[in-house]
Amino acid sequence: MTKSTNDNPHAAQTKILVLGATGPTGRLSVSQALARGYEVTALVRSPEKAADMKGVRLVVGDARDEKTMRQAVTGQDAVISALGTPASPFKQVTLLSSATRALVTAMKTEQVSRLIAITGLGAGDSAGHGGFLFDKVIFPLLLRNVYADKNRQEAVVRESGLDWTIIRPTVLNKKAGRGNVRALTDLSGLHGGTIAREDVAKFVLDQVRSDAWRHRSPLITW
Repeated sequence: MTKSTNDNPHAAQTKILVLGATGPTGRLSVSQALARGYEVTALVRSPEKAADMKGVRLVVGDARDEKTMRQAVTGQDAVISALGTPASPFKQVTLLSSATRALVTAMKTEQVSRLIAITGLGAGDSAGHGGFLFDKVIFPLLLRNVYADKNRQEAVVRESGLDWTIIRPTVLNKKAGRGNVRALTDLSGLHGGTIAREDVAKFVLDQVRSDAWRHRSPLITW
C-alpha cells in the first residue's frame, strides 16, 4: 500500500473510496474528486495501472477479498463503485456481485453508510429501453452475462440496508461533458441514449453530499 495526500491544506476533508478507479469512468471520478478537495482512496488490483494517480491513497488487492475491502473502507465517508467487467458472451460473470457483497460487509463492519454504485442501461427495470440495436443485438449477443451480474449486484445494494444510490448511465462516450444531465426514473418513451463519462462522474460525485436520489435508481442521459 502506498499513500499520498492532497496538497491543498484548505480542502474539505471528505474521504471517499473509489472502486474501479483505473477504468475510464473511475479515473474521471478520481480526478474530479481530487479537484473538489476530497481525500481519495482507490482499491486497485494492479498498482502499475494506477501509477499516474497522484494525490491518491492506493490499496492494492482483490475487490472480492473482505480483508482487503475492509482496509480500503476504513475511515471513509462514502464509497463510489465504478466497477466494470468486459463483455463475456460465453462465460458467467460474478465479479460485480461478489465484490459488492464484500463491499457491503466491509461497509457495515466499518460503519460507513453512503454507497453510490454505477451499473448501466439494461439493468433492472431499465432493461428493454436501449433501442433496437442495443436490445436485440448487442445485449443478447455480448452483454447478457454481464448484465445478469449487474442485476445481482443491484440486488445486493438494494438489500444492504446502506444509504445507497444506484446510477444507470446510457451508452457511454468520450465526448466533453455538457455539465448537466437528465436523471430519469420514468423510462416510458425512452429508447436508447448516450452520455459522456465526464458527466457521469460529475453526477456521481454530486451524490456524495446529497440525499436527492437516496434509495433510488436514476437512469442518466443527455
